[in-house]
Amino acid sequence: MGNCNGLPSSQTQLHSTTADPDTGPGHHPNGLKIDPPGPPRPSSSATSATSSSVGRVLGKPMEDVRNTYIFGRELGRGQFGITYLVTHKYTKQQFACKSISSRKLINRDDVEDVRREVQIMHHLTGHRNIVELKGAYEDRHSVNLIMDLCAGGELFDRIIAKGHYSERAAANLCRQMVTVVHYCHSMGVMHRDLKPENFLFSSSAEDSPLKATDFGLSVFFKPGDVFKDLVGSAYYVAPEVLRRNYGAEADIWSAGVILYILLSGVPPFWGETEQSIFDAILRGHIDFSSDPWPNISSSAKDIVKKMLRADPKERLSAAEVLSKFLIPKKTLQTLADLLYSQIFARFLTG
Repeated sequence: MGNCNGLPSSQTQLHSTTADPDTGPGHHPNGLKIDPPGPPRPSSSATSATSSSVGRVLGKPMEDVRNTYIFGRELGRGQFGITYLVTHKYTKQQFACKSISSRKLINRDDVEDVRREVQIMHHLTGHRNIVELKGAYEDRHSVNLIMDLCAGGELFDRIIAKGHYSERAAANLCRQMVTVVHYCHSMGVMHRDLKPENFLFSSSAEDSPLKATDFGLSVFFKPGDVFKDLVGSAYYVAPEVLRRNYGAEADIWSAGVILYILLSGVPPFWGETEQSIFDAILRGHIDFSSDPWPNISSSAKDIVKKMLRADPKERLSAAEVLSKFLIPKKTLQTLADLLYSQIFARFLTG
């Protein structure tokens, strides 16, 4: 336990009722098959013709993203899209562009998923720990989402490099992640795919802030809503998600798994196959005896245990986790002020 090599990538991302078991060339490290096209090509039709057509996803006039941005190297891959480094032609400022191929949006649900992702990112604009959507473009070949560039890379890669974090450093990172969860839940959004790969550092600095990304599986919800679709990533999925009867508490479980990994360097639930991981999650046994847990404080272990309670009703809420980390009241008030300002702005704009 505690070996940095013991932390696996998220081998399987769950979506709907099945997961793609393929591996090999053309696949994302988490097991998702992606064809390897280059950057999105401009429409073969004239720009004037393109701009006069309305996109089926965004519902606004089509616009060629290449008129404004220069595409550079590939930064990463996901289920539907490839993320590129792009540079604004006029300001020379760099951003990340998630390019989603239109031919992968086969049915109405696929289109709705992308449309909802854009809506949610707009809805969550303004939080320092969430990647901000700068613009959305659609042409005949792709939907392109321009976002903050987080040059520091994934939290996953830093965990691999470090092995595990000190309690103080882990608490700082977890506090930022749960602040995101608290804000999302306050805004009626459930992320549903929290994992180290979906938290990015703004810069390479050791104290760089974290930013949550990839809201492709996120949904709007109201208190009391129950979801039954199987989504998420195998090591981080809550037991109630596997039972297809869950609510926003599932995000806290995923954050608890990440905190366990930050402190120990390995996941709390392990298996050689997807099913064996699920079986371990449903059994619920968590190892707090192997190294380095004997050297970790009882208060830190207590937070992890309460975030990973099998019964979601007994699990800590995001606000309760933040109180455990002794978040200053001024900070919580700032979060509340941000929330109310967002709601008021949306009220004014209709």
